[in-house]
Amino acid sequence: MFQLSGILNINKPKGLTSHDVVARIRKLAKQRKVGHAGTLDPMATGVLLVCLGRATRVIEYMVPHRKQYQATIQFGVTTDTLDADGQIIAQQDPSALTETQLRQILPAFLGDIQQQPPVYAAIKKQGQPLYKLARAGQPVEADPRPVTIYALDWLAWQPPNLTLDVTCSSGTYIRALARDLGQAAQTGAHLIELTRTASGDWPLDAAVSLETLTAAVAQDASAAWEKYLHPPDRAVTHLPALHLTEAEAQQVIYGRQLSVEADFPGHDVARAYDPSGNFLALLTRVQPDDKLWRPKKVFPPDILF
Repeated sequence: MFQLSGILNINKPKGLTSHDVVARIRKLAKQRKVGHAGTLDPMATGVLLVCLGRATRVIEYMVPHRKQYQATIQFGVTTDTLDADGQIIAQQDPSALTETQLRQILPAFLGDIQQQPPVYAAIKKQGQPLYKLARAGQPVEADPRPVTIYALDWLAWQPPNLTLDVTCSSGTYIRALARDLGQAAQTGAHLIELTRTASGDWPLDAAVSLETLTAAVAQDASAAWEKYLHPPDRAVTHLPALHLTEAEAQQVIYGRQLSVEADFPGHDVARAYDPSGNFLALLTRVQPDDKLWRPKKVFPPDILF
């Protein structure tokens, strides 16, 4: 049975979970094999990468991408979820807070830091998502984990709201950053607006809305998928490329290892293409610095689209 395979750059609307978006794409594509890379909270908008068919097998290479956000933080109010969807748990007058004070606070959060994830988060502790434990009334405290904040660029200060452009590593919680900035300012704070403006080299200005995609599929499904569905190897362009002969390509299709003269220092995984230029597989070295490569994931050309 024919199956769509590829990657969609979706501009997620506010109010939907990432799983809601996946459910809509499943219905639109009329297939079950759909997944996303990098969760966005319901209140957040922006870049959500959705993979269909065999492209779900490259999600692991997309999740670690560096992320970029536009975030608006309100000082003076703290919520239990650390964002505008939560219940207010503390309030403090932020009127004395100045731009100078905030600019002095920001540098402490740049670089490699330890961040304590929100209690209401999907990460697991003792086999259970934190948010489920929290909603059940159990005392929960997430373990701090290392993240990297590459840039905190000042966009606007309209007291008590600060808007920043944040570039960070995967796994960074912008809600937690808002909490920590509020603690440093001694006023408390929470996140009131969040837009993911880029995930790796997938920018927001190239994303498609669900409404636009739905209308395009209704008008001409083939043309719509051809326009908006990116090939699976778009997710692994950071890996070196091997161009195989016909005989080598056949070995890969049958799952056999092959000897290839390739000088890719620091890389033990490479993307492989057949003589026609079709993305065929991801190969991994049998041993570090070895000439032998074996198939890790195979993508036969007849199921790419």
